[in-house]
Amino acid sequence: MVNELSMKGAKIINQDTHVSGHACQEDLKLIYSLIHPKFAIPVHGEYRHRIAQKELAEFMGVDKDNAVLVNSGDVVALDGETCEVIDHVTCGGILVDGLGVGDVGNIVLRDRQNLAQNGIIVVVLTLEKHSNQLLAGPDIVSRGFVYVRESEDLLEEAHSVVVNAVDDCMGRHVNDWGKIKNIIKDSLSDFLWKRMKRNPMILPIIMEV
Repeated sequence: MVNELSMKGAKIINQDTHVSGHACQEDLKLIYSLIHPKFAIPVHGEYRHRIAQKELAEFMGVDKDNAVLVNSGDVVALDGETCEVIDHVTCGGILVDGLGVGDVGNIVLRDRQNLAQNGIIVVVLTLEKHSNQLLAGPDIVSRGFVYVRESEDLLEEAHSVVVNAVDDCMGRHVNDWGKIKNIIKDSLSDFLWKRMKRNPMILPIIMEV
């Protein structure tokens, strides 16, 4: 919250507890007075700390245009006369997953978090190859969502919702598997949210014979 207020231009006034080992304001003043830097790039601390150090650098004689605030990933160009941000590169923590390094992105992490919090429901059905008629299913398999033996009524209702969604697709002669899967997901997701306020991952699987 404090950093967000600082980014919007608010001046934060508070009594900050300082950690031993970090340079305090007087220490920084001493460094500036000894080396007289032409440029100042605050890189340590939260945003409000870097704002304070930028103001301190200007107070100690650094030109306002030469005191530059940067964020993680900013590329700074120095040519002896100017100091400016010219580019930005992707940076941050690198996630290691088994033998894979850096190959787990936000989408994968979001799916894993959803699986951990809400579980998964797999809907399996079989369609005839040429007529696209329903031959078997739909069957519902649940993992990490509810305890099946104590939620048979809920799963029966969910099964009815899926059957109605499939019947609706067949009645409208929907042949595209992607559309059928989306209709099943949307119908089942709406039902489960209204009943339980939960949003499990729903994975429809269509087999063709």
